[in-house]
Amino acid sequence: MSKLWQKQDTLDSMMQHYTVGNDYLLDQQLVIADVIGSVAHAKTLHKAHILSLEELKELEKALAHVVSLVEKDSFPITEEDEDCHTAIENSLVQHVGDVGKKIHTGRSRNDQVQTALRLWMRESCALMAKETALLAQKLFTFASKWEMTPMPGRTHMQLAMPSSVGLWASSFAEELLDETRHLLHVYTLLDQSPLGSAASYGTPLNLNRSYAAQLLGFSKVQNNVLYANNSRGKFEAIFLDACDYVTLTLSKLAQDVMLFSLDEIGYFSLPPFLCTGSSIMPQKRNPDGLELARSRSAVVSSCSQRIKAIIRSLPSGYNRDFQDTKEPLLVGVNAALLTVKIMGNMVEQLEVHTDKLLQGFRKEIYATDEVIKRLQEGGNFRDIYKEVGLDLESVGRYEPYVVVKSRLSEGTSGNLNLEGKMKEISTLLNQSENHIRVLEGVYNTLIKGVTTVV
Repeated sequence: MSKLWQKQDTLDSMMQHYTVGNDYLLDQQLVIADVIGSVAHAKTLHKAHILSLEELKELEKALAHVVSLVEKDSFPITEEDEDCHTAIENSLVQHVGDVGKKIHTGRSRNDQVQTALRLWMRESCALMAKETALLAQKLFTFASKWEMTPMPGRTHMQLAMPSSVGLWASSFAEELLDETRHLLHVYTLLDQSPLGSAASYGTPLNLNRSYAAQLLGFSKVQNNVLYANNSRGKFEAIFLDACDYVTLTLSKLAQDVMLFSLDEIGYFSLPPFLCTGSSIMPQKRNPDGLELARSRSAVVSSCSQRIKAIIRSLPSGYNRDFQDTKEPLLVGVNAALLTVKIMGNMVEQLEVHTDKLLQGFRKEIYATDEVIKRLQEGGNFRDIYKEVGLDLESVGRYEPYVVVKSRLSEGTSGNLNLEGKMKEISTLLNQSENHIRVLEGVYNTLIKGVTTVV
């Protein structure tokens, strides 16, 4: 089978290996997205009277057959194919002959790749928003359960002021709430169709790009065909940056849980089935998932930086450099999505030890409360601050639960507004699920209802 660009000469074997890289392996993740884009393109060719109705139906069946093979893990892509796009077209030619050779009319491999990646990113962004919202929801639920449970607040790793488990957990939940919003904004950016931009300058054929975009469930066409090309890599980096913010949050959450579950502190613990062991020390229960959440955060961040480094100095128009943005996109997004899911499991299973939390409330943690108490008796803050700081033993006795509940300023331990925040995250979760339903509708319309060829 020939390559999409091949005319007569045979490519040097070393050059083939160098230019293909591991694309043929990575592209297993893009086959269904490319098929969906190809069905939309075939329908657009039919609308332009380039394909007959009979030819369109043949192509639809052959493309649906590719999906059926993928679902059975029976659609191989070889280095000789280069990528999924060539493998799919070769499969079409094999099943429907010369009709299969018409599928690429009016399309460059560039906008074909762009469309498949955009479809994959759009779906992944909706899934990432949903899973991030679900994790935030789990954290809000955890915060509600332990809302008034006292927890020592720390700055510089030292005892600082009275806090609560509810405040600690909901801080991460609110952060993820905002990051879900950000992901949904990124979804809007990704929700525009590059199909029809060809190799950066469109095509002489008068193809209806809006029709193709509508078939694919995009809200609009990415209008300028050169911009559509130049956005490759940039949109990937923008999406990865949004993932990076989520994993940055989870890296801090993971670090906190590891710190607070140390035997010497003991505020929290993870069940044994979420920990690994040591090959030499039989007593060990290692929080490897939390440690990897930290490192995977760095992986996601590096993937974004890698893409930006590749595209930074490229001239306008298609350049083969774009090929090397695919791997960091797939690796980074998959790492982020799995990290969110893993951390969700850990939050649900996190055990809280109230006795250890209360033991952390040593006298000095109430120093600021003592300053405020003495202020009510007269004097000024600075003098009383010094007085208390020089004689911490004089700090009075305080009851942790009473102190936690007494903080009533917005967002403090006694006034977290968890119910309101749960409503906000529910709204965002519904938005992400609506996006997913739209994408499922595209798949069902273009693929599922078609009878495949044998």
